[in-house]
Amino acid sequence: MFTIGIDVGGTYTDLVAIDRDGRTVFAKSPSTPSDQSIGVMTGLEELARRVGMSRHEMLGKADRLVHGTTVATNALLERKGARVALLTTQGHRDVIEMREGLKGDRYNLRSAPPVPLVPRELRLGVRERIKPDGEVLIPLDQESLGEAIAAIRASGATSVAVCFLHAYRNPAHEIAAVDRLQRELPDLNVSRSSDVLPQIKEYERVSTTIVNAYVEPAVRRYLTNLEMRLKEAGLASSLFIILSHGGMAPVEEAARLAAATVLSGPAGGISGCRRCADLLGVPDLVPFDMGGTSTDISLIADGHATLSADGGLADQRIALRSLDIASIAAGGGSIASIDVGGTFRVGPESAGSVPGPACYGNGGTEPTVTDANVILGYLDASAFMGGKRPLDRNASEVTIDRLAKALGLSRDDAAAGIYRMVNLRMADGIRLMTLRRGVDPRRFALLSFGGAAGLHAAEVARELEMKRIIAPTAASVLSAWGMLTSDLRYEASSTHYSAGRRITPQEVRAVFAGLEQRSVSHLTSWFGGKIVTERSAEMRYGEQIFEIDVPLYGLDWDSNEIVDRIEELFHRRHEELYTYSSPDQEVVFVNARVAAVGVIPELGQVVRGQAISEACKPKGVRKAFFGEWRDVPIFTAEELRPGNEIEGPAIIEAETTTVVINKLDRVSVNELGWLDISLG
Repeated sequence: MFTIGIDVGGTYTDLVAIDRDGRTVFAKSPSTPSDQSIGVMTGLEELARRVGMSRHEMLGKADRLVHGTTVATNALLERKGARVALLTTQGHRDVIEMREGLKGDRYNLRSAPPVPLVPRELRLGVRERIKPDGEVLIPLDQESLGEAIAAIRASGATSVAVCFLHAYRNPAHEIAAVDRLQRELPDLNVSRSSDVLPQIKEYERVSTTIVNAYVEPAVRRYLTNLEMRLKEAGLASSLFIILSHGGMAPVEEAARLAAATVLSGPAGGISGCRRCADLLGVPDLVPFDMGGTSTDISLIADGHATLSADGGLADQRIALRSLDIASIAAGGGSIASIDVGGTFRVGPESAGSVPGPACYGNGGTEPTVTDANVILGYLDASAFMGGKRPLDRNASEVTIDRLAKALGLSRDDAAAGIYRMVNLRMADGIRLMTLRRGVDPRRFALLSFGGAAGLHAAEVARELEMKRIIAPTAASVLSAWGMLTSDLRYEASSTHYSAGRRITPQEVRAVFAGLEQRSVSHLTSWFGGKIVTERSAEMRYGEQIFEIDVPLYGLDWDSNEIVDRIEELFHRRHEELYTYSSPDQEVVFVNARVAAVGVIPELGQVVRGQAISEACKPKGVRKAFFGEWRDVPIFTAEELRPGNEIEGPAIIEAETTTVVINKLDRVSVNELGWLDISLG
């Protein structure tokens, strides 16, 4: 039996199969942005060939298939989602434009306001009102609702977001409005805020509900189509989707809460990084995932990744909890150019998978990071993708020469400039994730994964004065591998905010007991195995306007001092995040949350090798540019064994990735067969 993980990236679709003995096989296939399922099915064909079976036979032996998708991400970034109408409380239709009264770049006087996903003419007010305590002030006016439904029918909207004031306290009006909508317009997709995000804060709730309505039709259509194709191809087990919080859910749940899939792919990588931290016994890691289109950066501290409800994408607020990941528009396909002011830059534009870098030979004409790596000798044009997809070095030379001429540089210096520039951008991304949060990256190891990361990891780490890099065997497909280490997860939350009054121990116990019963009951409808629960709270000081998430571990819930203990955890967490706490200030308990986690058994046993003392021999020598041209030994990753050591400069090539180290750097192969790099 196999478990299969599939991660669709901007350039390649990564696939991993692991059997019960721990044997791991992986494959890559070009992504197909117009219909991601085509690239998935093609990749499964290649994966089956490597397993030594037909695709039908392999899928028939799969006990679980886990998938990370970028359908929601692309729909938001490219503004290709549904035509959405908004039903909201009369007088509140402009909340989505007023936002929180803040600009993303508050010191830029010329910054244009973000364009809302719902135009004003499709934002329809309904006469109704529920008070903050849940009491009905104005009953739902059926005539007003009927006029709004008639306007939706005439507008051509294909999806509706329903968000009434204080529906998190009492969803009765939303439920009644949705019932009537579905009776009169049964073909429309409907998202209601009390289902998507039943929490206080009107802007976050309406924005998240609109995003869900915007992306749900595309996500549901894709997942339904993919599931059908997989069943027809022989899949006898279930398809699960990775959500932004790192847990997985069945297709119907992922489609219902489509806004929770916007970080589906990167979340799999973070799950893999947590597993790496466990296997290595290294609790502090900076995950560095560089692919063809973007680079994702996160933080594993004390073996844990941070969850945050402060996320968003493409200027749209998404207040669902997600793993804290910073994405930078820097990847192998990032285009180097000179802007109108004459400044040399790399990205954010990308050649993507179509047409891709010039060296791909698919019609790309712009100089990219991958073209620079070919020119500098870091990539072997004849051995790319194991020789199955050789690169066109001449095309790289032509496009880099054109840029070099405009810059007044030689070809080598222009390529080195591209390499240096993209490294600096990625180092800045790591600073954003670490230094700005009071974390010193020098005490962390850099975990390098993604197809392009190994080419740049050493110089990025050197820029940050980090001393250690780890590159797993499955580095180029770690997001897909990490998905197979994910558990099922369902989160339930509730607002319990009472202005000016401290929550009581009885209220704390009651609210968490109710959420636990709800989340566990929901999860048992998908899963019959072991379930554990995780509790957390969103809290703030009385004069603050933003909450922080506080994990509630190791508490005696029967204690009469439970509220004191929770507040102590809040003070401690606040100090970790902001270097100070104020124990004398009032603490406000805002939201309670319980996650029910369906624990998936660990994958097959990890194989650890015995260290050997034999020296490893390079397969050859190639000229590469390290400030000057040098003859550099080339090693084959698959031939390295635990105990092998390599002195830089050197290049280590695997079928789907390449690792570059400079002079004085040292590579040791650990007992897992992974590369452990010490920087000189």
